[in-house]
This record gives sequence, structure tokens and C-alpha cells, in this order.
Amino acid sequence: MACHTRAQGAQECESEAMTRNHAPATLRNREPIREVLAQELGEGGLLLEIAASTGEHAAYLSHSFPHWQWQPTDPDPNALASIAAWREEGGGNLLSPKRLDAAFADWPLDSADAILCVNMTHISPPSATEGLFAGASRLLTAGAPLIIYGPFFEAGVATAPSNRQFDESLKSRDASWGLRDVEWLDKLADDIGFERTARHEMPANNLTLVYRIR
Repeated sequence: MACHTRAQGAQECESEAMTRNHAPATLRNREPIREVLAQELGEGGLLLEIAASTGEHAAYLSHSFPHWQWQPTDPDPNALASIAAWREEGGGNLLSPKRLDAAFADWPLDSADAILCVNMTHISPPSATEGLFAGASRLLTAGAPLIIYGPFFEAGVATAPSNRQFDESLKSRDASWGLRDVEWLDKLADDIGFERTARHEMPANNLTLVYRIR
């Protein structure tokens, strides 16, 4: 809902402000994510976004990939409301949000041509990441990408102090949260028939990892 005239009233504008949530990191990482997607996505199809959160990425990225139908999802009703509000800023290919909890098998669609997951693996229990790979194996065909963005620990690579502090902060809020080891994701992938095909370094000590079914 956009407030275009005074006649709509302050109450509607306040409702929009409360519904359309904002994540400050989005402005920093949305263009680098777009650049990675431009390399990793094919010509078109249905892209499923897991844990779309505020909906800002969906609104921005859907414009850049008009040949992709963009399906945002999230398990949180407040996030779904925010995604719906941001949908007005998206491309005509941005679909209505659906509820999806990656930790559970009852996903609201049966197939996709690509899956994108931004900033979920560290702010959720391990079961969500395990479910993400399991769900991706059901929906994707051979060669289709599962694209995961976030902060990670990586063997042989020095961890930035800010990432260690972030990990401690997350675990203090919920013991099941925290930065995941890239090697753990790689093993999950391998056990279910995926292989990691790309690793992209991103701003603020984040990574984008790309997995495809063998």
C-alpha cells in the first residue's frame, strides 16, 4: 500500500511504515548478489526465494531478472506482510509471498528452476539448512542452482573478528543459531547428491555458495 494523497490519511501511512520492514544490510549487498545471480542463473524460469525476510531483495532483484518468475517465501507472518508490501516496488514477475519453513518438508510448490537463500543459515537451527538441501533436492533438476548467501566459517581461511563477534552474539540469543562451517554445508550437499560449483566472496566478510545437483 502506497500513500499517494492526503485523503488516504496518516493512519494508512503509519500502517505502511509498520508493514514494509527494512534491513539496513540490503542496500549494501543487493547489487553484489545481483552480480552473482547474473553469472549463475540461466535464461529464465521460476526462482524460489527461501527466507525472503523483508522482501527488499525480491523487490530489487525481480526487476533485474524479468525472465524469471520470482516466488518469495518466509515462515514468519510479519515477514510475509512486509514482502507483500514491498511487492509494489518489484517487477511484474514478483509473485505473492507464500509461507514456507525450510525445516519442514511441506513446501508449497513442487518444482523450481533455481533457489536463492539469503542470510538464513546462521539465524536458524541446523534443521533449517538441512531442510533447505532436502527441499532443493526435491524441487531442482540436474544442473539447477541452489544459491546460499551469508557469513560462514571456512577451513584454512582466517575468520574476521567481526564474524566471530557476530557468531557469539547469535549464540547468546539462541544456542541453535550461529555461523555454519562451509565444510558442513558441503557434506550435506554431497550426501544428498549436490556438489558445490562456485564460491563468491561478498561484502562484509560474507560468501555466496552455489550448489547444483550432479
